Amino acid sequence: MNNPAKPVRRALEARVTDKVQLSPDLIRLTFSAPGLKGRDLPHTDHYIKLLFVPEEADYSWPYDLPEIRETLPRTLHPVTRTYTLRRVDTTSGDIEVDFVTHGTEGLAGPWAQDATVGDVIPFVGPGGAWHPDEDYGHFVFAGDESAAPAIAAGVEKLPAGATADVYVEISTTGAEFLMPRREGVTMHWVHREGATHGTALSQAVRDAGIPEQRTSWFIHGVAEMIKELRRFLFVDGGVDKKDVSISGYWRLGMTEDQWQSSKRDFVTELEELEALEAAEEAEVAGDADTN
Repeated sequence: MNNPAKPVRRALEARVTDKVQLSPDLIRLTFSAPGLKGRDLPHTDHYIKLLFVPEEADYSWPYDLPEIRETLPRTLHPVTRTYTLRRVDTTSGDIEVDFVTHGTEGLAGPWAQDATVGDVIPFVGPGGAWHPDEDYGHFVFAGDESAAPAIAAGVEKLPAGATADVYVEISTTGAEFLMPRREGVTMHWVHREGATHGTALSQAVRDAGIPEQRTSWFIHGVAEMIKELRRFLFVDGGVDKKDVSISGYWRLGMTEDQWQSSKRDFVTELEELEALEAAEEAEVAGDADTN
């Protein structure tokens, strides 16, 4: 029996109301999104999917998203780019979204660079599933610029008395931006300085080791870093997976569409490899005990 197709959500509208350059690499846009008024959004990793009309398409916003996806070929469907909400006010419908910019490279980054107050962009969402749990006394956050909004939102919602270590990878010294400050939270800026994305970050987290106290982990960013830190946590560190939120937001050399279509296979391969490595280590440990 086939499962019914997942229904296509209707697109909502976001209108730019403010624009701030946070750092050489980050732009923050504030939007008015009336469709989010009254929504229940309890998490700190809520994200939306911005919708961009392909150049060869002959429609423009406003449009009926379910109708487009039903009647037009996939090549003419809106192109999605996923962004975490830095802040969301469900009373006013105001949201803040931070965009990593790379000059003219990409789709959403250049759009954000050129955006002015009054510009409109449709989106679907929000999704999201994680927020700091009061059962933990310590938290480790790690990610690159793409994960910084969710990390900042998580730090702001830490349980009373909780401590945290926050690792954020940025391009270079001088590319830092404002992050929340609160007692018990230690901020670690990790500079790439031309290294491959995620390399310096994964090294910094590994060097710090596994905290002695029970810890909740929030680790998101480039997929190559996720691969390294999954092994560090689940194979080398023996951390319980229920204590960890870890996911690749993007992957080197891939568009979002390419990454999303391959992400499930990527995770499955990692899980199989981790299980194999854990079994091999257990076998080695067992042999050592018998000698």
